[in-house]
Amino acid sequence: MQQADIYTVSRLNSEVRLTLELQFRQLWLVGEVSNFVAASSGHWYFSLKDQAAQVKVAMFKTTNRNATFTPRNGQQVMVRARISVYEPRGEYQLLADFIEPAGDGLLRQQYEQLKAKLAAEGLFAPERKKPLPLNAQKIGVITSPTGAAIRDILTVLKRRAPGIEIVIYPSLVQGAQAASDLTAALNHAIRRNECDVLIIGRGGGSLEDMWCFNDETLARTIAHCPIAIVSAVGHEIDFSISDFVADLRAATPSAAAELVSPDQQHQLATLLQLKQRLSQSIRQKLGQKAQQFLHQHSKLQLLHPARRLQQQQQRLDELQIRLQQSVLHKLQQSQQQLQLQQKALWLLSPEQQLKRQQLKLQQLQQRLERGFSQQLAKKQQSWQALSRELHTVSPLATLQRGYSIVFDANNTVVKSVSQLQQGDLVQMKLADGEVQAQISAVKPQQ
Repeated sequence: MQQADIYTVSRLNSEVRLTLELQFRQLWLVGEVSNFVAASSGHWYFSLKDQAAQVKVAMFKTTNRNATFTPRNGQQVMVRARISVYEPRGEYQLLADFIEPAGDGLLRQQYEQLKAKLAAEGLFAPERKKPLPLNAQKIGVITSPTGAAIRDILTVLKRRAPGIEIVIYPSLVQGAQAASDLTAALNHAIRRNECDVLIIGRGGGSLEDMWCFNDETLARTIAHCPIAIVSAVGHEIDFSISDFVADLRAATPSAAAELVSPDQQHQLATLLQLKQRLSQSIRQKLGQKAQQFLHQHSKLQLLHPARRLQQQQQRLDELQIRLQQSVLHKLQQSQQQLQLQQKALWLLSPEQQLKRQQLKLQQLQQRLERGFSQQLAKKQQSWQALSRELHTVSPLATLQRGYSIVFDANNTVVKSVSQLQQGDLVQMKLADGEVQAQISAVKPQQ
């Protein structure tokens, strides 16, 4: 009998790793980040999960330093990775070389897929694009009637060619219904066939805001439009599917208005078309070379000694993380026990008991002071009332009403005219002072 080929565990894990890495060279994966760890070596370790499963991911320092953000637990991301096996534990994992937020990544992936599909059908081909009329008399604009784009277009056309007639085909330019609304407005303009050239677009915004201009139905309608059409979506750095299928792409709505104005030089339009063709050709060539580079790079990585070193580094990081977590857990337990003992000792200390008695004494003293203050206030109110009553019968109060008191030479109060004679000196006391007077006559009351 032929002798059986008996594997060791190490050999099995090694061959499984090579098989997976050769079979799955590169893939895109979307999921939720969990158990994220940034090791002291600079490597990232985390899991990607969905509702039913999860997979471990390693992103080494040489690749994660190019990331534009640091992932956090619970975040939806898209990664580009290759499948490998972590041989010491026999676990399969992903080795990521690119990561981005999932929302932007999914939209960009859909954008690239549709772009490739339409390009393969020839909808981007320069030879099918119609030239713009040299002397347009009527210009149609498909956009929101209240947005900034229509104001910019009307301002430029009014300055460059005020005699041109403008027809506005109103449409939504953002939201779930925007793509169908734009398509309906374009079909309406095609049926009426009243314009020499059309402008379709909106102002700048995020990828989600301008997503309606990446709609396949709208793109095919633009491609088969019998009227020359200029796409002006977003700002100069923004490109949409509408830009590629339109007869001409303008960097901004204002630039589109200048392109269709009668005084725009034909050479400029030709130059812009050639620039688009050259840019598209360069991008396609760069994309092909990038794919070839990635393919050769992947083959080289499979044979590179650094792969084994990365495996050992990952194992070292894992042990270091486990050690740090264990020490931290033990330290937290000791701190909790110390806090409990300190609290119990604090409650039984004579100092705390003295503080509680002092607090009680302060409270009693405050109550005594409040009671004394209340009694004093009552006595003051009673004294003030008696003082007012005494003042009403006081001679001084009588003097303040205009009366006076007369004293004779012996400083005796004169109560009757019979006590006085002609020529006597008297002293009269008034409310604000005293005066001296001499009696010139004495007239008893009849």
